[in-house]
Amino acid sequence: MIPVRGYEGHKVAVLGLGRSGLATARALAAGGATALCWDDSIEARSRAEKAGLTLYDPMQPGGWTGIVALIASPGIGHLYPAPHPVIADAWENGVVVDNDIGLFFRSFATPQWERFDITPRVIAVTGSNGKSTTAALIHHILTDQGRRSQLAGNIGRGVLDLDPGRDGEVVVLELSSYQTDLARALAPDIAVFLNLTPDHLDRHGGIGGYFAAKRRLFAEGCPERSIIGVDEPEGRFLANQMRETANGGDPVIRISVTRKLTGGDWVVFVRKGHLTEWRKGRQVQSIDLRGIPGLPGAHNHQNASAAYAACRSLGLAPRLIEASFQSFPGLPHRSQLLGVRDGVRYVNDSKATNADSAAKALMAFRSVRWIAGGLGKEGGIKSLKGQLAHVTKAYLIGHCAEEFALDLGDTPYEICFTMAEAVARAAAEAQSGDTVLLAPAAASFDQYPNFEKRGEDFMARVKTILNA
Repeated sequence: MIPVRGYEGHKVAVLGLGRSGLATARALAAGGATALCWDDSIEARSRAEKAGLTLYDPMQPGGWTGIVALIASPGIGHLYPAPHPVIADAWENGVVVDNDIGLFFRSFATPQWERFDITPRVIAVTGSNGKSTTAALIHHILTDQGRRSQLAGNIGRGVLDLDPGRDGEVVVLELSSYQTDLARALAPDIAVFLNLTPDHLDRHGGIGGYFAAKRRLFAEGCPERSIIGVDEPEGRFLANQMRETANGGDPVIRISVTRKLTGGDWVVFVRKGHLTEWRKGRQVQSIDLRGIPGLPGAHNHQNASAAYAACRSLGLAPRLIEASFQSFPGLPHRSQLLGVRDGVRYVNDSKATNADSAAKALMAFRSVRWIAGGLGKEGGIKSLKGQLAHVTKAYLIGHCAEEFALDLGDTPYEICFTMAEAVARAAAEAQSGDTVLLAPAAASFDQYPNFEKRGEDFMARVKTILNA
């Protein structure tokens, strides 16, 4: 646990009692603060009370008296489409609003670090797609090469659940726009921006607000090194802003999976499946990514480029990074190969919750029997027109099944509604060389509490087929 610093002897309200909220309350108490907890859900309040936390409704008359800060969980809206009433009331009463990411960055470094030979470092990864895989891959490379590392944020543990920093350790954080938008302190040593595609637009008031939330990690975090994907205009803009001089690029490593990057600075790019590092006008390394089982497809090649650049920034040799690429198992629900039967592969990419991430998964395989659908997002799968050449047939499930069918053009499809029916039909029709791919291009909340449960349902049904 990271004891929160700066609030000893003070009352601090905590709004939202999920994973991060509960960790925040405990970390505040460990730092000597009084944590006063609240959640709109009766069930969440009951769990918190059973865990020994103090429940307190700050919206009661005089409820803000003596409270110096409100710590809101990432899932709670603070601006668009409208501020949560508790947050709006905190503003009216002059109470500082922050989140657990802000508390982490103000609390992680301690006076004990003066005795360390190597100061702990923090790598923060953001972007629209690939954050989890990139963060996990960096963590895997470090631990595989004997470096101390912890992984947290939007993946694994909450940031305040981490152990205090140790000599030479590297903390890897996956940070969503929800987390970077509100944090009052951002101070990564290395910051990674992967890409930007439309997502969470209602929460950020449009694409500009969405990008601005991610840009804060760089503009306000002031990392020593910025690793920036430049395959979209926003990335090129950000990379240019973080440069120090016209010719000096070491503070910035540009990455791309769409073109060869030029210039005399530090770049990492992938062409035809080969990752190449150039620095100061000369090629340093080339790695063939095509046969690495845990990193299939161009989208994973972008993740590999970012992880490679981050680890090179820490001084790891290219050959060591390449060796650790080979042993990376991938993440559950992200292009996860479940098995092969009769020449048919079964792949779980339940994390592909928007059209762009689904497109990347589809392009990673040939002859795809595509299971898609759920609770559709704005625009649905209209942006996938022209990108369905690899799809042999689509099997549509969930609330948006009929809506998705209208945008498939000439691609054969079948409306199945349920996962059980979709898996059964796809497996029955699949031929050797096909890939049965779950890449929903939609949220899961119409049929499942989260994308993990959706993926687990798919995995269970595929397991029955593989073991038959």
